[in-house]
Amino acid sequence: MLDLIIKNGSCFIEDKLRNKDIGVKDGKIIQIEDKILDETKETFDAQNFLVLPGCMDTQVHFREPGSTDAEDLHTGSRAAVVGGITSVFEMPNTNPPTTSAKEFKNKLNLAKNRMFCNYAFYFGATPDNSEELANLKSLEGCCGVKLFAGSSTGTLLVHKEKDIEKVFKHTSKVVAVHSEDEDILNQRKKLRVKGDVKSHPVWRNEECAISSTRRIVKIAIRLNKQAHILHITTKEEIDFLSQHKGNITFEITPQHLTIYAPDCYEELGTFAQMNPPIRDKSHYDRLWYAIRNNYNDTIGSDHAPHLAENKKKEYPNSPSGMPGVQTLLPVMLNHINDGKLKLEQLIKLVCENPVKIFGIQNKGFIKKDFDADFTIVDMNKVIEIKNEKIESKCKWSPFNGKKFKGCPVATIIGGKIKVKDGKILGEAEGAPLLFK
Repeated sequence: MLDLIIKNGSCFIEDKLRNKDIGVKDGKIIQIEDKILDETKETFDAQNFLVLPGCMDTQVHFREPGSTDAEDLHTGSRAAVVGGITSVFEMPNTNPPTTSAKEFKNKLNLAKNRMFCNYAFYFGATPDNSEELANLKSLEGCCGVKLFAGSSTGTLLVHKEKDIEKVFKHTSKVVAVHSEDEDILNQRKKLRVKGDVKSHPVWRNEECAISSTRRIVKIAIRLNKQAHILHITTKEEIDFLSQHKGNITFEITPQHLTIYAPDCYEELGTFAQMNPPIRDKSHYDRLWYAIRNNYNDTIGSDHAPHLAENKKKEYPNSPSGMPGVQTLLPVMLNHINDGKLKLEQLIKLVCENPVKIFGIQNKGFIKKDFDADFTIVDMNKVIEIKNEKIESKCKWSPFNGKKFKGCPVATIIGGKIKVKDGKILGEAEGAPLLFK
């Protein structure tokens, strides 16, 4: 007796959509056939839907411990699964930050039986914890090391070259980098204009980004280490990084592929403020050039919620960051419907490449004996994003009032239907991801 059969779907298997039935038992895919007629406890009819491998968001900030007024691991995971995301990588810039084995264990304990999606956590780098970074290889649920080369939300910062080198030298994991140059940020701080959020990308300019990214790449190549550069925003970085593939991978966010300056600041004000900033259309166009040519490796939401009352503060007292884990897929599926990228490209960016870069076990593909995580989408369904439907505690989205064609209709994790037609089902049973 099977636990679940997914019938009549168009399944993304071996780089193609194939009409198959999928049989699941004990959380694993055990059959992929034209038709499965076995007895089963549950059936999901995926007629007219695409059955994708479980999609992952490899950059979220769920704010726990510390800023749980804006988000916590439970509410963030609810937003993830409603958005069709089956696994997340969560960031260490909490309070206290996740920079020791003790704090890492605390994070795992906080997540247990409280998160609907599967999860892994980044270990935060500091100038002084390189000894701890040497012991991460076998740490359960650890996806990599997060290095803030420029200051953003929280207190984590490693900006001196010798300290950045120390981090890369000691770790056995991928180093994911927030790449902005702290010295340039400090020099240009005077260019912030009180009350004018349009000065945000003037302060955190292109030079600030490319200067840091050049330095990170130079160090990673010299030490033969893996660097994954987060939320790339500039044409200069796209041109540079496209020449330095191999050990260097990079991410683009859905926000930077969907809105651009100055329009976004005119429409959203400080609600469009994030680090690195949303820039003008020439950068937006170059990010799309990277997508078309398969230069970038992942799409991550950089889900970074703040309460609306704080976002409404006068710039620069307004915090940087916006929610995005629930809207990543609708936004990107809409871009597929608009012909801006292909489905197989998106699957690489949110399923296959995260598995390859970070060494995740048994995820990212619809294959026999792999975990039964699926994101089921309706490419023809049009949805309107509404603040009141945002599961995140912050209860707002930069895409409020916007319509998107293509959206997740079910989220299946470990063979259990966790979301169907926008409704969360069952208990929070997410588990830590396993790494090779």
